[in-house]
Amino acid sequence: MNKTSLIKVRGYHLDVYQHVNNARYLEFLEEARWQYLEESGDIEYFSSLGFAWVIVNININYRASAYMGDTLELTTTLSKIGNKSAVFHQVITKAGTDKVVVDADITFVVIDQKSGKAVPIEGDLLARMQAHLD
Repeated sequence: MNKTSLIKVRGYHLDVYQHVNNARYLEFLEEARWQYLEESGDIEYFSSLGFAWVIVNININYRASAYMGDTLELTTTLSKIGNKSAVFHQVITKAGTDKVVVDADITFVVIDQKSGKAVPIEGDLLARMQAHLD
């Protein structure tokens, strides 16, 4: 399942060089993941089980600059499920083009909120997540 989000670049996203600051892309990607989880109903599902998704690794590639006024299109896809972790693949392009600005792989684990420990991705949890694979 792909989820597409749009973000317009504002002045406060820029750095001294007048392009989007590298740290802002992490915020853009996080916003897109929140939208993905909200629209899929996964926030409520995981909360009802006492589980949370916790980021453990981000691998990000900066491919091109974005500037004030640009509209960015963020595509979020669950790309891989392992035994205790899974990976979102996210791509930011300039809207209306295929010009990649950023691509990233975000690895997360599902934790039990009471113990704080990662839980195995199996059974119903695995089935729920597999429904998202593209």
